[in-house]
Amino acid sequence: MSSSSPRSVLVRTELRVTGALASIFALRMFGLFMLLPVFAVYGAALPGATPFLIGVAVGAYGLMQALLQLPFGMLSDRLGRRPVILAGLLLFVLGGVVAALADSIYGVIAGRALQGAGAIAAVVMALVADVVSEQHRTRAMAGIGMSVGASFLLALVLGPILAAWLGLSGLFWFSAVLALAGIVVALVWVPDPRVRVSEPVLPLGPRLARILRDPMLLRLNAGIFVLHMVLTAMFVVVPGLLLDVGLPLARHSMLYLGVLLASVLVMIPLIIASERRGVRPVKAVAVVLLGLSMVGLALAGNQLWHFVLALFLFFSGFNLLEALLPSLVGRVAPAGTRGTALGIYSSSQFLGVFAGGALGGLLWQQAGASAVFWTGSVLVLLWLALVLTMRVPPKSDSRVVTLRDPVTSADAAARRLLDVRGVLEAMVMPETGLAVLKVDSGNLDQAALDQMADGAAQDPGSRQ
Repeated sequence: MSSSSPRSVLVRTELRVTGALASIFALRMFGLFMLLPVFAVYGAALPGATPFLIGVAVGAYGLMQALLQLPFGMLSDRLGRRPVILAGLLLFVLGGVVAALADSIYGVIAGRALQGAGAIAAVVMALVADVVSEQHRTRAMAGIGMSVGASFLLALVLGPILAAWLGLSGLFWFSAVLALAGIVVALVWVPDPRVRVSEPVLPLGPRLARILRDPMLLRLNAGIFVLHMVLTAMFVVVPGLLLDVGLPLARHSMLYLGVLLASVLVMIPLIIASERRGVRPVKAVAVVLLGLSMVGLALAGNQLWHFVLALFLFFSGFNLLEALLPSLVGRVAPAGTRGTALGIYSSSQFLGVFAGGALGGLLWQQAGASAVFWTGSVLVLLWLALVLTMRVPPKSDSRVVTLRDPVTSADAAARRLLDVRGVLEAMVMPETGLAVLKVDSGNLDQAALDQMADGAAQDPGSRQ
């Protein structure tokens, strides 16, 4: 073993895994996002295309994601995270090839559905929760969220350029190549940790019942549903309103880039505050920012700077919540059900996207753009009531130990660690000879744990 402390080795491992998972997310999402600004135009030339079928082709991905996040999450609880991530990326590659070779709108719909069938968002978040200690998990989730945001903005700028060069079929081939790059990243840099918990994985029925009855998880699932419902409904009408106040479509991406970068300056200190002062007050601040942005958009009128300010408030709250919510799900999910819990969470997110698009279009058609924003403000207010009444469980303590016998199988090492009183969860990384533990510090048999480790067990968040 290196002379580096277990904690320093763990932190390097966390950074490597977070960077790898963020790059997988970014590569995959860039392949999807670059179609958004061009598909309505290029898709209209496909044989059999109608406005409705073009919409189906765009929505097929999200629908499959909503349906399959839960099964993929549950599968990862049993088979491991990395094999499921690899399978999902392979499905994405296959979908890209099918769409690239399609000679009608129906083939593109099939390809988009196959791409969506690779529903690995919940599995990636579960792997972050497995490998990254609670002290650093929110920052890791924020890093992944920012990588997705960056890929979105980059895709808005480069999508039309690439489409003019490659054509629609070429965009799908390019998305397949990006997913192949994600597979290489997963094979080379993403570990396949062996996670064991102090109770066996529950059968499907009891596992689902346990998650769906959990009041904290219900609040978190409702929150991500409202967040993405409001996001999608807002962007049904905002681009048209920006055109009405004199901002050309070509400059919209620069506006979004500016407000997103400015919102990061707000998000980072709030994330640090959440780790030091607690999640609930910071989460409440983020929800309030969303509510204020909805009111601001409703009252913006013909003033461009009103829209800029409202969008800045929205992205400040949105980006913060995108980091906080999955981190909380990973913390409160019952032992052995983290992948399943994050699967339900991700399905709620994509259902929110679908509901927001439908509701936003209906309200705009029937009552005007301001009705979309006022309805969004009411939904956010109801969510705020849920936030203020929730009880965030205290963080469990984490320990990192260097195993005395690193050649022992990961499964056997994890089972022995779980025999120690107070060890709730054990994640063994054979490639480093380390184990990361989730422990009940008030009930931990520290002496027994030290006997199994090469030196005292250390708190990953402590200073050396």
